[in-house]
Amino acid sequence: MTSINRIDQNTRRSRAVVHGNTVYVAGHTADDRSADITGQTQQVLAKIDEMLAEAGTDKSKLLSTTIWLKSTSDFDEMNRVYDGWIAAGHAPARACAAVTLAAPEILVEISATAAV
Repeated sequence: MTSINRIDQNTRRSRAVVHGNTVYVAGHTADDRSADITGQTQQVLAKIDEMLAEAGTDKSKLLSTTIWLKSTSDFDEMNRVYDGWIAAGHAPARACAAVTLAAPEILVEISATAAV
């Protein structure tokens, strides 16, 4: 049986879950929610980097990302940060949508799946 490793777990969620050769990174938001879309996107991607490292992998092994934006007007600026973060030649499958997020000051939330 394949083990399951839950990273930074509480009663409601795990920040990441490793099962077999795959890590599932939960949706992450910025800690400094007063930042603009550039700052929030940078913070979220740094958190994903941390979760991937803790799971024993990195962004070059991303399989997919899902991005939720508060507003489509932030799409281009979020993409500037995201495109600079993606490992060259290793772009994952991706979905992006504008939605109502959990708090009005959250501009972006991103989840990811990667190979370990």
